[in-house]
Amino acid sequence: MSAPDSLKDVYLDEMKDLWSANDQMARAVRQLSEGASDPKLKQMLQDSVGGITKHTETLKSLIEEHGGQTSPEHCKGMEGLVAEALKHGLKEAPSDGRLRDVQIIAQYQRMSHYGLAGFGSAAAYAKALGKSDQENRLKSAVSEIYKSDEVASRLAESVERAAA
Repeated sequence: MSAPDSLKDVYLDEMKDLWSANDQMARAVRQLSEGASDPKLKQMLQDSVGGITKHTETLKSLIEEHGGQTSPEHCKGMEGLVAEALKHGLKEAPSDGRLRDVQIIAQYQRMSHYGLAGFGSAAAYAKALGKSDQENRLKSAVSEIYKSDEVASRLAESVERAAA
């Protein structure tokens, strides 16, 4: 892929990167949910996959509306985060379920924060391009990701207390 020539190109690239990131994260979160021992954590992770899928559909729609080709651009950043998440949350995770849950939550939040940065940037680009409807849809995704992150933080606090 060539270097972007305009903010529109940067915007489209960001959304294609996010699409790939979301696809990778959804697969990883499904796997992490299988390793979770806390039922609330397991449910939160399963629910999160639905939110990630919804946000991916939003990205696809926005790319189409903006005239871009609807195919993801492989996200190497999320690839690394997913590798770390699976390593620390499953492959090399503690056998103690509570400690494994602590690791899973931390890895989930790392991946989520990557998405927050990308969706926030995309919303700023949409605003600069005068695409207020697209900006609002992206900001809605940011808000939903923040809510999920807050749930994960509360779960982390309860699991960490139990693990201590």
